[in-house]
Amino acid sequence: MARRLCGLALLGSVLIFSGMVQAADWPGFRGPNRDGICTEAGLLTDWSAAPKLLWQMKGLGRGFASFAIIGSKAYTMGDRGPDGYVIAIDLSTQKEIWSTKIGTAWTKSNDPGSRCTPTVDGELMYALTGNGEMACLETATGKVVWTKNFAKDFAGKMMSGWGYSESPLIDGDKVVVTPGGNDSMMVAMNKKTGEVIWKAKVGTLGGKGKDGAGYSSIVVAEIAGVKQYIAMVGKGGIGIAAADGKFLWTYTKAANGTANITTPLVKGDLVFLSSAYGAGSGCVKLSADGNGGVKAEEIYSLDAKTFQNHHGGVVQVGDYLYGGQGQNAGLPVCIELKTGKIAWTAPKAPSGGSAAVLAYEGGVIFRYEKGAAVVLIAADPAKFEVKGQFKLPVDEGPAWSHPVIHDAKLYVRTQDTLMCYDLKK
Repeated sequence: MARRLCGLALLGSVLIFSGMVQAADWPGFRGPNRDGICTEAGLLTDWSAAPKLLWQMKGLGRGFASFAIIGSKAYTMGDRGPDGYVIAIDLSTQKEIWSTKIGTAWTKSNDPGSRCTPTVDGELMYALTGNGEMACLETATGKVVWTKNFAKDFAGKMMSGWGYSESPLIDGDKVVVTPGGNDSMMVAMNKKTGEVIWKAKVGTLGGKGKDGAGYSSIVVAEIAGVKQYIAMVGKGGIGIAAADGKFLWTYTKAANGTANITTPLVKGDLVFLSSAYGAGSGCVKLSADGNGGVKAEEIYSLDAKTFQNHHGGVVQVGDYLYGGQGQNAGLPVCIELKTGKIAWTAPKAPSGGSAAVLAYEGGVIFRYEKGAAVVLIAADPAKFEVKGQFKLPVDEGPAWSHPVIHDAKLYVRTQDTLMCYDLKK
């Protein structure tokens, strides 16, 4: 299938992914640039007739992990009994290729199950249990190459009690994660050996939120002449220098003290951050501080009644952001990134609970937590328009796994079940 860069999604992108993948591959959480954008063209853009269900399979285990997809192979995580597994699937046969136990199942909250989407980097891949047990594995065989334990190795801690949920970031020869420790808020390791390259200490940040790691994943950008890792931790947004782990900046206004979940979104020198539990959102502009560092200046903030993203994240299409608004809710909202102006807010949410979002040339997919609803909404700042929706054959919640498009197919997970839909025109 012919492919082209999808201009509506990649305008101004500064995110970098250095893994060894093909253009259409989806190497980890929210795609190659961690922005929730699919760049494939020639896909179904009108869902007035629902996409066709091609197949479904069970056996993934409990959890909310999404998928990394390379060629005809998909990789995810699932909790089976007392153990946490990384799982490889042959999509052409819908059969499991291998599964490897890397730690214990997450059972310490009311929503047990896997949280981390594995990150694939050529011959190696990386995954993390909710208990902070991290493993590097051989992609082909599932053999464990090296392991780390966030609590034991880094005195790590979460901001609250729902377990580690991030997906490891690969950048060049490094794998970067967020243990959340006082002296190791973020850690960079040699991706082949697990040897620690640096540990980032952020000190007392003050402001809102709580100490420890958040539930979002790191993104990488070069802004103000400094390559940096940007994350939403317990105290809010932070920037860490990629070269040496130096703490650069923080923004706490969009943080809450319960769970900061939404992955930061970066465009140019702007960083958009959001969380729920009454916090809201904020956009900061990063610039050089004159001393070799970086400063963050607030451009605007949005209160919780205007936009607070709980689960599911936001995506950028052109100059606008799209995401679900509300505590345990996914009311579609369109926001002008540069100004914070609300272009529109939907009159009501198409379904219940939060919504995981994914953009492609057809618009923005809102996959709802409740009601098994998958909805396509036009990426049009001029008006709110539903371009079609369908219900999944399996409704088992909570359903927080982010959808993935790969090779003209839409993959959606509901706990133990994977469903595959045809998006080819």
